[in-house]
Amino acid sequence: MTSPASVGEARRRLPREFIDSLDATFPQGLAEKILRGMGARRATTLRVNTLRCDAATVMDFFREHAVKHQRVPWYHDAFVLTEATERDAAAWDLYADGRIYLQSLSSMIPSLALAPQPGETVLDIAAAPGSKTTHMAALMENEGRILANELNAVRAERLSYNVRLQGCRIVEVTVGRGEKIGESMPESFDRVLLDVPCSGEGRFIVFEPGTSRAWSTRAVADSVRLQRKLLASGARALKPGGVLVYATCTLNREENELMVDWAVANLPLEPCAIPLSLPGVFAGMARGLDPRVARAIRVFPDAQREGFFICRMTKT
Repeated sequence: MTSPASVGEARRRLPREFIDSLDATFPQGLAEKILRGMGARRATTLRVNTLRCDAATVMDFFREHAVKHQRVPWYHDAFVLTEATERDAAAWDLYADGRIYLQSLSSMIPSLALAPQPGETVLDIAAAPGSKTTHMAALMENEGRILANELNAVRAERLSYNVRLQGCRIVEVTVGRGEKIGESMPESFDRVLLDVPCSGEGRFIVFEPGTSRAWSTRAVADSVRLQRKLLASGARALKPGGVLVYATCTLNREENELMVDWAVANLPLEPCAIPLSLPGVFAGMARGLDPRVARAIRVFPDAQREGFFICRMTKT
C-alpha cells in the first residue's frame, strides 16, 4: 500500500505552473486540502449494474468472499472497497459478466444529476469509455434511446464493448465530432450529458506521474476552445425545456465556472440546482461572475473521490 504524500511532496512533484494556478485560485487552506487529496491512496469504487444485478447480490458476494467494503450513503448502488484493488475486482465473475462497473464515485454524479427517465431520448456527446452511458441506460431501465458519440474510433470500440457487456440495449454508438451534432440534430434530445474532454487536474495522483505529465497551460486553453464548441452543440441539440449537464474532472475556473458564465451569456441555458444530497461538495465559485454559476458544484479530490465539477442547466 502506498503511503500518502505530504503537501510538500505534492508541491515538489506536480507541475510548477499547476501549483501556481492552484494557489492563485483557491485560499491556502483549500489548496492544501486539494493537494492532500492528490497525495492520498484512492480507494477502489464500483457501481452495481442494475440491468444485470442488484446491490443485495453484490453484498452476498462480498460476504462470501470476505471483501471489506462500505456502502455509499448518497447512492446505494455504489460501493467503496476498503482493501481490494481494481486488479482484484477485475478478476471477479461479477466484473467479467458486467454485473458491476469499476467507476469513481465522482464520475457517477453527472448521470445522477442529469436524471434521465425511462422512455426519454438522451445524448452523451463525448461518451467513451462508457461509464456514464451505461449508468444512464441503467437509470432509464433500458427504456428510451441513448445516442453515445465518440470522436476517436478506437475509443468508440471500447465504448461499444462496455455497452454490450453491461447489457445496454437502448444505446446507439456513433463516431464523429460532437461539435457537429447540434447542427445535424437540432432540438432532438430530452437530455444531454456533456462530460467534456478536459485538462484532468482532478485526477492527479502525486505518486503516479503519468496522471499529470500531459498537463500544461496550453492544454487548458485548448480544452476551453473545444468545450465552448461542445457546449454550443449540446445546447442546440437539446429540446426547449430539456436538461443539460456539463461536467469536467478538472479544477481550474477557466474550464468550469468561467465556462458556465460564458454559456449563460451566449446560449439559451439557465443553471439550476442539482437535485441530489451530496456530502462534502462545494458550490461553484461565482465571484465576479453571474451569481447563478454558484448553482454548480465542485467535488475536491480525496481518498475516495476524484476532483469534479458539475453544472445542471435547462434550455430556456
